[in-house]
Order: sequence, then C-alpha cells, then structure tokens
Amino acid sequence: MSGLIPFNRNRGLARAGTNFESFYNMLDDFFNDSLPAGRSLLRDTFKIDIQETDSEYLIEAELPGVKKEDIDLAVEEDNLCISVSSEEEINKEESNYIHRERRIGSMARRIRLANANLGKTQAKLEEGILTVTVPKEEKASGSLKIDIG
Repeated sequence: MSGLIPFNRNRGLARAGTNFESFYNMLDDFFNDSLPAGRSLLRDTFKIDIQETDSEYLIEAELPGVKKEDIDLAVEEDNLCISVSSEEEINKEESNYIHRERRIGSMARRIRLANANLGKTQAKLEEGILTVTVPKEEKASGSLKIDIG
C-alpha cells in the first residue's frame, strides 16, 4: 500500500494553523504501511477497566514497567485520581557514547464513582496491573413515606 497517502502533510496539503493537523495525521497513519497504526505519546494515557458489583467497584489500570513509587493514588472531590510520573535515563559508564536517551512523562486518570466509599479504598500493584477496590456506600431508598403530624 505504499504511496497511498492522499493527504500527506509532507506535500504541504495540511497547512499549519488550520486545526486539521490531527485529521491529516490520522489519515497518514491509516494509509501507512506499518501496523498497528501509530499512537500519539503526547496524548496517550494508560488504559483502565471498571467493573461494578452490588457491593464495590473494581478498577484495573494497565501500568507495565511502572514502579509503585511512581504512582499517586488520591481522592479529590468524590473522584478517584490515578497519576503516574516517571523519569527514565539510560546511563552507561562510557564517556564516548554515540547515543543516549532520557524519557520523562506523566499520565493521569480521574474516575467519578457514584455512591462510593472512597475512604475505604484498597489498592495493589502486581505484574504491571494496578487493582483498586472501592466499596460502595449504602444509599438511602429512592422512596420515603413522610407522616403528617
């Protein structure tokens, strides 16, 4: 499928400042030979799954290669906030290196959970999967009989 890039930004069809750059990039990725399609690391974040039972919420976040010390789990205004910040530097003792890399990044997800008892949240990290268990609070019945005195 080589050469089937109809809106190739390298040919000047995607003008800077037209707010269509991401659209042209998506088309370029679709018609690109490499599979899977390219992902934007600037806007990418970690993936989460949320399950709900009668008594709790179970959140699983995929965080491969992330250490427990790099994860910040917090509660803000009835939201569960999962933040990850990492700094990676490849250092070799050789002084005449040709290639050296550093990577610094942060990602965050905010999850609003109805009727959650966020104060009793439990979390564990095993094999790159952060599992967060949030129990539900007993909610009042949807109907109430009021006696007139």
